[in-house]
Amino acid sequence: MTAAAPVTRDYPFDMHEISVSETYSQLQATEPMSRVRLPFGEPAWLATRYDDVKLVLTDPRFSRAVAQGLDQPRMRRELTGDGIMGMDPPDHTRLRQLVAKAFTARRVERMRADIRGRSARLIDAMIAGGSTADLVEDFARPLPVSVICDLLGVPFADHGVFREWTEGLTNDATAKGDVLNQVGDALAEYMGALIAQRRQEPTDDLLGALVLARDEGDRLTEDELISIAGPGLLTGGVETVSSALPSFIFTLLTHPDQLELLRAEPELLPTAVEELLRYVPINTAAMFARYALVDVPFGDTLVRAGDPVLPALHAANRDPAVFADPGRLDLTRTVNPHIAFGHGPHHCLGSQLARLELQESLAELLARLPKLRFAEGPQAVQWKYGVIVRGPSRLPITW
Repeated sequence: MTAAAPVTRDYPFDMHEISVSETYSQLQATEPMSRVRLPFGEPAWLATRYDDVKLVLTDPRFSRAVAQGLDQPRMRRELTGDGIMGMDPPDHTRLRQLVAKAFTARRVERMRADIRGRSARLIDAMIAGGSTADLVEDFARPLPVSVICDLLGVPFADHGVFREWTEGLTNDATAKGDVLNQVGDALAEYMGALIAQRRQEPTDDLLGALVLARDEGDRLTEDELISIAGPGLLTGGVETVSSALPSFIFTLLTHPDQLELLRAEPELLPTAVEELLRYVPINTAAMFARYALVDVPFGDTLVRAGDPVLPALHAANRDPAVFADPGRLDLTRTVNPHIAFGHGPHHCLGSQLARLELQESLAELLARLPKLRFAEGPQAVQWKYGVIVRGPSRLPITW
């Protein structure tokens, strides 16, 4: 007897605020490798269990490079190059090693005082403006834009347009239109001019170091340089943090017992940030499908060579086989091997910088605004569901 074909479900499942759909836990228990269809592209397997997700992210039997040029499952209509996220070793390794030099733990730690100061100045501006503010517009968006722009050496006068480009690369307007190419072209033109300037006047910022690697070592192509310095750092280094920060505040305000614990014991902050990273889903959906190069068994399910597999990070972070009481927010959780930043070769290069930004910004907000609360109640919070990240687009607060 031939086994019945698995049901193909529409995906993503959960598009409400920052909840994690119960469908994930149901699939983990009964159908850990399931068939799904995103708004665009071919159907795919969805990996929901922690161990399966890690295998897909690390096993050389799965490829990102193969996905390039295929009708890969995706949230937007346009098929565009994925830059460093579309590479396999050894090309991926070569580029990652170059960029990783800018994100060493020591170099990132040296940025802590600067990020604390940026956070304090933004809070000063909010307080000076009255007793209410929009946490997203007045704090969460400008903070990571300024950090990444300074890392790249982008002039302050251009920070605003970089912020617009960042939002344009990730919001849902790119899903069905040609906004992505328009933004991408404008960003590439700008970065090309900035790179040319670095050749004339070398600098010691990240972009200057990448230009040096391109021109003297010939280890970067021009397209690779623009891709890394532009869309790669903007979407990974800006939009993720600007979505995570208000999502974390919303979560704390709707879990008052945990918020009071953190206020009473601020030394818990690093542990709390890790738990918030595990608990709060920032990605809209599983993305960046890996294609099987050979047949790969997952229990009773056989993924055939040529099949795409989507690793669901936020489902893995709620796997009861790994996390005790995974649906509960516990800021004291010490055993927490979450994979919010991915795992394996494509683990987020800027994860330490993101952690630092989240730690310092939350610390300043809680210390400077001890009575921080919703200005209009949680029902007034507005939400965005972009092609990559989700989170509040408006979060009125008062203090």
